[in-house]
Amino acid sequence: MKTKEKNTKKTFDAVKFMREQRDKISKDIMNLSPEEIVKYFEQNKNKKRIKPSA
Repeated sequence: MKTKEKNTKKTFDAVKFMREQRDKISKDIMNLSPEEIVKYFEQNKNKKRIKPSA
C-alpha cells in the first residue's frame, strides 16, 4: 500500500514559536530573584497573548 505525499507549506512553525517564547522569557527572568520571577509571571499572565490558529 502506498502512502500519499502531501505538499503543504507550513504557515506556522509551532516548535520555532515555542523556542522563541522560551528564550524571551528566559532572558527576561535571568537575573531575577524567585519572588521577582513569581511577580513577573503574575503581571504577564493577563496580557493579551498571541494564540496561533490551526
